[in-house]
Amino acid sequence: MISSTVGSPSKTRQLEAGPVSSSWSGGSYSLNRASMLKAIAVLTVVAMTNYLSFYLGKCTGGITEALRFAYSNELQLPSFDMNSTHPSLRGAIPKPKFTRPSPHLWEDIHIVPPHTGHKKVLVTGAGGFIGSHTALLLLGRGDEVVVVDEMNDYYDVRVKEGNLELLRQKAAEMASKNGKKAEDLLAIYKGDINDQTLMREIFETHRPQWICHLAARAGVRPSIQDPLLYVRANVRGTTNMLEYSREFNATNVVVASSSSVYGESESTYFSEAENVDRPVSPYAATKRSGELISYTYHHLYGLKVTNLRFFTVYGPRGRPDMAPYKFISRVTKGEQIDQYGDGSTSRDYTYVEDIVDGVVRAIDRPYPYQIFNLGKGSGTKLGEFISLVEKHVGKKANIRLMPEQPGDVPFTNADVSKANRLLGYSSKVTMEEGIKRTVAWYKEAFGEDGKGTIDDDDDEDEEDDVDE
Repeated sequence: MISSTVGSPSKTRQLEAGPVSSSWSGGSYSLNRASMLKAIAVLTVVAMTNYLSFYLGKCTGGITEALRFAYSNELQLPSFDMNSTHPSLRGAIPKPKFTRPSPHLWEDIHIVPPHTGHKKVLVTGAGGFIGSHTALLLLGRGDEVVVVDEMNDYYDVRVKEGNLELLRQKAAEMASKNGKKAEDLLAIYKGDINDQTLMREIFETHRPQWICHLAARAGVRPSIQDPLLYVRANVRGTTNMLEYSREFNATNVVVASSSSVYGESESTYFSEAENVDRPVSPYAATKRSGELISYTYHHLYGLKVTNLRFFTVYGPRGRPDMAPYKFISRVTKGEQIDQYGDGSTSRDYTYVEDIVDGVVRAIDRPYPYQIFNLGKGSGTKLGEFISLVEKHVGKKANIRLMPEQPGDVPFTNADVSKANRLLGYSSKVTMEEGIKRTVAWYKEAFGEDGKGTIDDDDDEDEEDDVDE
């Protein structure tokens, strides 16, 4: 036996001799091998406990969020690779995947009844595709419309001038029916929504209580080339509209967003319940920014704001840079069309009449703050879309295969169950019927051979989904 004195010579402990010895606080101690192994085991358990506590602390929030939606088999729960490089260890929350529509998520939201009286509606971007269709519907039901559009040259200004002329004609028609003057029903201002002098004049003169903000700089691919232009038009412009709406006590504000905010979502059905804070293009980022600043104005000032995420819109008077218009035009004229990718990309192509129905339903229902998808609720592959164009044009397409473009997403598919419950919205026009109607309009407007058409000079076909 070896005697070890610790601290004081009067206190002596007898320790069994072993191969390990050391000195400590002026004394010496010895441990046998069994004691050392026990100590290592205890320390290992403590270390593993601390590691698991850290890991579970990081993951619990994400797992709980996923389980919250999983009870009805609506979602596929994310799988976890238990290693130190998993994103959850860096603070990321795993995202649930929506595999079917989720109407149960919106059952507890109070339904706001529609306002049915006369309205004076300010429509920004009403020289554009969706905006002109929206303004026509509002005029047709007897509302007054104030139009603001800067008439930029993103595509041929003659298209927008033609749209404004249709609004003038509709205002004159409605005025003659009601014994009024056309100028009592329609006012058109050509200018930038960032022009504070102009916008203050419009709000002070007309005092619109219903705001439909559709003006935007459109296009995914151009936004990659000039992101600052998109920030100015889409972020600053939207903020200006919200600020004037707040200052002049607007009853309801509807703001155009885009399905592009879903980025590379892996859900089968894109849901408003998804986290969409990872946009893949400047355009998408600016539209998401518009949603966020809208919520801020609601939270701080009580402004009632609804954001609408449009899914690829097509139809008569569509934008010349959009794939549906270009495909119909070029197949009609026997010209080559560019197909980006293998044709498997899918879009929730939605006929403009359905979209405008959803827009007006949102205008009429002043929800405190909401976001709605507006789409058909089912996707169509690009290859199928081209086949429908060939069928109704009556000609075979001359296709040039091109690589996929940066910023494009592989598919979009709207879950419209929220809009269905809270707005009474549902799409009614099938893809085939929509293409049939659009081809009929095109041939009536530009002739059977399409020789009178107005084309965009850009060879790239846009597949994004918001108006300007």
